[in-house]
Amino acid sequence: MMYALHKEMIRMKLQVALDTLSLEECIQLLEQTKGSVEIAEVGTPFIIEEGMVPVKEIHKRFPEIEVLADAKIMDAGEFEADKCFEAGASIVTVLGVSHDETIQGVVRSAKNHNGKVMVDMINVHDLAIRTKEIDEMGVDYICVHTAFDVQQSGQDPLEELKIVNNVIHHAKSAVAGGVKLETIQDIVNEGAEIIVVGGAICNAKNRAKMAKEMKGYLKS
Repeated sequence: MMYALHKEMIRMKLQVALDTLSLEECIQLLEQTKGSVEIAEVGTPFIIEEGMVPVKEIHKRFPEIEVLADAKIMDAGEFEADKCFEAGASIVTVLGVSHDETIQGVVRSAKNHNGKVMVDMINVHDLAIRTKEIDEMGVDYICVHTAFDVQQSGQDPLEELKIVNNVIHHAKSAVAGGVKLETIQDIVNEGAEIIVVGGAICNAKNRAKMAKEMKGYLKS
C-alpha cells in the first residue's frame, strides 16, 4: 500500500468549506481563523449564487491562503477550469463520475496555470476501480465526499477514505462531508492530505476556537 508508507510524512491541511455565508461573512471568518485554515473553499452553492467574484476577492484579500473553487466540473473541463484558475483559484474540482476526457482537460488547464486538480468522488459506485483509473491521470487530490443529502442517515467518509488510501500511488487523498470534532481523530489516523470542514466551523459559536481545535488534530 503505497500511500500507507507515506502516512507519517503527510503534512495535513485544514480546508474550510464556504457554502452558504455571504462574502462579507466569509471574509470575517477567514480573518478569525487565520493560522488554522490553509485552504478556503468557495463552495458550489456560493459559486452558483456569486460566480467567480468570491474566488477573486478571497484570493486578493488572503494571498497566503490557497483558494479552492468547488466548481464540480462535469463537462467542458479545460474551458471551465480555465475560468476558475484565471479568477485566482489554486485548486479546482472535477467530478469523478465525469468522462476521462473531461478530467484530462482540467489537468491540462491546471498545468497551464500552475494550479492543482481535486477529483470529487461523490456518488462514485465502484470506488476502488475508478480511483485507480483517476490516479493515473495526473490529478493532485482524490477526495472522498459524503453528500450533504445522505449525512443525516449516519454515513461518513471514513470507510471510503480507507478504500482510496489502499489504491492510490500518485495522487494524495482528501476527505469531505460531515467532518466534526468528534470524528476528525479517526480521519487523521487513517491519513489524508486535506481535511475539509464546513458546518462544524462555519456554524460554531466561536469559529476561531473551533478551527484551532480541529487544526490541532492535524499532523504538520
